[in-house]
Amino acid sequence: MDTTTTGAVPQAGRREWTGLAVLALPTLLTSLDTSVLFLALPHISADLDPSSTQQLWILDIYALMIAGFLITMGTLGDRIGRRRLLLIGAATFGIASVLAAYSTSAEMLIVTRALLGIAGATLMPSTLALISNMFQDPKQRSVAIAAWLSCFMLGIAIGPLAGGLLLDNFWWGSVFLLGVPVMILLIAAGPFLLPEYRNPDAGRLDPLSVALSLAAVMPIVYGIKEFAKDGIGAEPVAATAAGVVFLVLFILRQSRLADPLMDLALFRDRTFGTSLGIMLFGSAIMGGVTLFISQYLQLVEGLSPIRSGVWLLPAAVALMFSAMASPGLIQRVRPGDVMAAGLAVAVIGGVLLTRVETGAGLTLLITGFAVVYFGIGPMAALTTDLVVGAAPPEKAGSASAMSETATQLGVALGVAILGSVNTALYRDEVKGELPSGLPADASELAHDSLAGAVTVAGTLPADTARAVLVPAREAFTTGLNGVGAVIAGTAAVLALAAAALLRRVPPAGTAPADAPAAATAHDEVPAR
Repeated sequence: MDTTTTGAVPQAGRREWTGLAVLALPTLLTSLDTSVLFLALPHISADLDPSSTQQLWILDIYALMIAGFLITMGTLGDRIGRRRLLLIGAATFGIASVLAAYSTSAEMLIVTRALLGIAGATLMPSTLALISNMFQDPKQRSVAIAAWLSCFMLGIAIGPLAGGLLLDNFWWGSVFLLGVPVMILLIAAGPFLLPEYRNPDAGRLDPLSVALSLAAVMPIVYGIKEFAKDGIGAEPVAATAAGVVFLVLFILRQSRLADPLMDLALFRDRTFGTSLGIMLFGSAIMGGVTLFISQYLQLVEGLSPIRSGVWLLPAAVALMFSAMASPGLIQRVRPGDVMAAGLAVAVIGGVLLTRVETGAGLTLLITGFAVVYFGIGPMAALTTDLVVGAAPPEKAGSASAMSETATQLGVALGVAILGSVNTALYRDEVKGELPSGLPADASELAHDSLAGAVTVAGTLPADTARAVLVPAREAFTTGLNGVGAVIAGTAAVLALAAAALLRRVPPAGTAPADAPAAATAHDEVPAR
């Protein structure tokens, strides 16, 4: 490795920082790939004519595969080499991107999206695990992880912009081809800039554990997503219950294996478990608020996806700023206190969202959103750092995978819970406010959601359409106010948890005596 040494901790040099820039590219891409598909779906539907069920699978299969395979891929990287797995995943992602772009049927697109999800599951934990190995100094690692997280959030923010520009000038497959040059660059530069790490004592991969992890995570994520779409029903309840059963079986098996797929011993470290829990519910805030602000901009304010993307940028910049500032703050202040202060700011942002009114302009909405994101930034950056830093170097891949799994589950949970709050308030507010005389099916659709009301309004004369949209938009705004209240309450609880449960974690410059040792020579396989 290209490092210099200060005391006992290796310091990252130019090669490591250049390698970080290379690792940031797939991170940005995987987050961007999720958001651009929402814009492309109408074009895909016109070309491939998928059924409604196929449309749902085109949208959901990518996230399901990522969530399902994260734990397996993180541990696999510990065994075969994190750089090797990253490059294999990059090649697979590039090939699958081309196949998806030129899909000739809905079935082909679903299969290629599934392959993209599996490949994407190799990228996130591999990049994060490599960062933890390349930047062994806690101060440098905090900065590197904050930069990595900022790129992830930037991908979410610029997704609508990039997707809109491509769809305005090219066919729908162009949104998938975004990944090809990024993966080519990663494959070309990776062997020279990224060192190889693996755990030589990791043991064999247990196929039954892999199967149980998939059987646990995928139904739970699917069930949560269905709760968000359709509310409580037999199918999402059955899926979630089945996932929980398999999760219990998975945990029992891990406790009996000498070389588990997921090392449960990591949870004995209170810093690890607490940080993972805060990350789960903090991600729920991020996922939920992003979804509803995006919907408000398009369905209430009537903005195009591109213009909506522009209005999302201030929040992304706020999060990047606070995330990048966090590593400097924890040099003198305990990480738990920095997170608690940030989450207290997020409480203020949630309160601002409770004051948004229809027709009052976007200033308060965007300010509240940006304040929430600014407050979430330290939590997002520092919990990731604490989760990875609490694990021994040979378990960095497994810890990174758990971090990413918590994020995926958190986002899905946030959309489901906050979606339920929004929907309940919307339906209560809109009841009796829509014009009489609407056809039964149209009235039911408009009462169900704002998106349904917008669809119905598109088929009506101007005056009747206005009579539908005005109360529907006001009801959705009331639902957004309720979402803001839940965000404020959740952030307050997380702030208290961070201050109380992480109080023993000292500032970055004063690591405790029982902190994990830096990687030794046998943990590292030099780059070739």
